[in-house]
Amino acid sequence: MANPKSIALPLAQQEYNSADEAVTRRIIEQAVQDLAIQVSKLSKLQDVVSSKAVKRQQFLLMGMKHG
Repeated sequence: MANPKSIALPLAQQEYNSADEAVTRRIIEQAVQDLAIQVSKLSKLQDVVSSKAVKRQQFLLMGMKHG
């Protein structure tokens, strides 16, 4: 998994600047999107590991004799 990069937000100006707002908004949107992608990847990885563990347990139980 790649290491997350650090991006500093631009400093606020004394007067409102729509360009600065747009840059800040885009940086925050991208960070949230990156987090969502990472959470999705981790969730899928966890599902695969859990699925393999269940399959292994089922395989081991198939060989047991009930009686």
